[in-house]
Amino acid sequence: KSSGAKFRDASVTQKKGTGGAPTLIDVARLAGVSVITASRAIRNKGPMSVATRARVMRAVAETGYTPNPIAASLVSSASKLIGVIVPSLANMVFVNVLSGINSAVLPEGYATIFAVTEYDPHEELRLVESMLAWRPAALVLTGVEHVPETVSRIRSSGVRCIELMDLTDDPIDIVIGFSHWKAGYQSAQFLLQKVYRRLGYVGHDLQRDRRSAKRYEGFVQGLRDGGTGLAAQEIGSEPSSVRSGRLSMMRLVVDAPGLDAVYFSNDDMAIGGIFHAYGAGISIPQDIAVMGFNDLDIGQELPRRLTTIRTHRTRIGYEAGIAALALASGSTVEKVHDVGFDLVEGETA
Repeated sequence: KSSGAKFRDASVTQKKGTGGAPTLIDVARLAGVSVITASRAIRNKGPMSVATRARVMRAVAETGYTPNPIAASLVSSASKLIGVIVPSLANMVFVNVLSGINSAVLPEGYATIFAVTEYDPHEELRLVESMLAWRPAALVLTGVEHVPETVSRIRSSGVRCIELMDLTDDPIDIVIGFSHWKAGYQSAQFLLQKVYRRLGYVGHDLQRDRRSAKRYEGFVQGLRDGGTGLAAQEIGSEPSSVRSGRLSMMRLVVDAPGLDAVYFSNDDMAIGGIFHAYGAGISIPQDIAVMGFNDLDIGQELPRRLTTIRTHRTRIGYEAGIAALALASGSTVEKVHDVGFDLVEGETA
């Protein structure tokens, strides 16, 4: 028979007829090679003729075989997985972080698996325990506050860990981020320099989102050091969103008339506040100035560009990916890496 006929022989039909998934043995049998040779061809490892590898890859296509990298990593104890746990996907912040990580690790043959905690530290613990069972090459967490069990599980596992988007002098392993307290403090100093004196704050759940709480604390201290304080605040219990920002701004301007500036916990809340102002006939920044945090793209596309703090989240993700690769190879990585932030002076303050 011709080589083309060979790839339509009974071995494939018999395997598919059993209802089981095709295996590496089926691929090797169909290609006429050993299982080891088939495995090497699929992974593109080791010396092999072009014809042999082509024969194996045709067998893969013919059988529908899908390699199982997780099973392979468990056997070899050399996982190609990077576990990533983020608190939310409600806006682009953590999507940008994930994109940065992937841009670093995918070209090196690694893959990311990710999960979302919704800012619940106990859910983070459950997800960490699940991911550690997969023996990831590294584990990436968001923030530096965790329940003690999370820290002890990671340290006892031997899996290297990278914490993101914040700073601490005592990370689990490696931390890459910036000071949220300083971001809040500098925001207050900026608004005071613009001669705003009656300032309000709009934010979301400070108990769950500790990084937002640090910005709030830094902002309040910045006002105190400038000889003033918060005139009013509206802190909601629901997650951050454009809608919650709009509703909070609506309540704030009713409860505290005469405010000349409002600092929002992040850009999506600030955009919601601006939407309320537009609808209520409040001129920005002539009547009330607005400042946000994160520098989301949409904030720079408003009729008046949003004044905000730019966080280098894609870069943070990329550097986390590079650090994960370095840790997996046994290289030394800087323990604390402060990437800083930038103040973006837009047109809303």
